[in-house]
Amino acid sequence: MRHIRQIKFGEHGKILVLAPHPDDFDEIAVTMHYFYKKNFSIFLNVLSSGASGVQDSYMVHFPGISKQEKREQEQCQSCRYFGLGERQVSFMRLQLDDTGHLLDCDENLQQIRNVINQMKPDIICCPHENDTNQDHRLTVEMAERVLQQGEQSTIMLLNRDPKTISMKNNVFTPFDEQQAQWKAQMLRFHDSQHQRNLHTRGYGFDERILRVNRDSAKEHDLKEKYAEVFETRYINK
Repeated sequence: MRHIRQIKFGEHGKILVLAPHPDDFDEIAVTMHYFYKKNFSIFLNVLSSGASGVQDSYMVHFPGISKQEKREQEQCQSCRYFGLGERQVSFMRLQLDDTGHLLDCDENLQQIRNVINQMKPDIICCPHENDTNQDHRLTVEMAERVLQQGEQSTIMLLNRDPKTISMKNNVFTPFDEQQAQWKAQMLRFHDSQHQRNLHTRGYGFDERILRVNRDSAKEHDLKEKYAEVFETRYINK
């Protein structure tokens, strides 16, 4: 497994984050900040609202707005904290099934194709597909379908998530306690998910993600306490 600094990504490249839901960007915030400081252009495209993950009891405190609006507001807040401009954040609002999950349909695939073909990103980031969350699985599958039909050379960085079953750990981004607290604040902007985790698990959304990062660092015997971990895929290389 290699440190993120050991990978030759080039300079001033373009990164497309295909996030199935609001908050998927924040799970890899430290890695994104590494690229941000290297002057990479980062664009976040959120595929769906993730409204099904918001408890009805929570929305009682926010009359007049929908679950989708609330989750998108939370994502905008965290992106402002990160330093991502409004023009770099898009909510695609793809077609969903009756349970609120992404549909595997031509319309959704075409929207993803449009984004990839217009942007021609050097790097695409999204959760790993070996995951219990069907939106995570479908996002990778659709992105790979598009990439394999084209000629653009792209690196995919697929990140470990609490719902990831297993994956190849090719690249890691280590971070310390100070960076962990910065990331925790980003995660807490997603208050609907933070409160749901407090109610159902007894700890917040920030702790849920940082536990994965701590386990990753410990698993690979890193000197840092935390690490974001990715599987790399090289498309059309």
